Amino acid sequence: MSQLPVVEIRRREEFCAAHRLHAPNLSDGENLALYGPCNTLHGHNYSVEATVRGPVEPGTGMVMNLTDLMRLLQELLIGEVDHKYLNTDVPFLADVIPTAENLAVAFWNRLQPQIETFKGCQLTRIRLYESQNNVAEYCGLTTP
Repeated sequence: MSQLPVVEIRRREEFCAAHRLHAPNLSDGENLALYGPCNTLHGHNYSVEATVRGPVEPGTGMVMNLTDLMRLLQELLIGEVDHKYLNTDVPFLADVIPTAENLAVAFWNRLQPQIETFKGCQLTRIRLYESQNNVAEYCGLTTP
């Protein structure tokens, strides 16, 4: 039996959302000192990339149909967060301080089980661009 090549594919989507970085366990002064101007309500034009790895199926020439990946991103993420206040309007972000890091992990947790339903596919990376200069990337790793 011959080995199939393994390839990563990536889909990028954009959304706009507002948030406030504020830790409930800290005082207002501590939050202001920690988060600075991000402790006030503000918004971003985000981009999110999902990377999926899998074997290239000989019959289709694809790892996964990019249309399916686009649909999953739009239904599970973009449709839920676009033009929303992330602190209060998004149920799957309840009790999450909406830093780029926490959003990347939350997006992974929402998308990963659905990616696994596609034969041989594995979500390998969520990359969240909060701006052109600020990026958080999650690859499914946790501390022991």
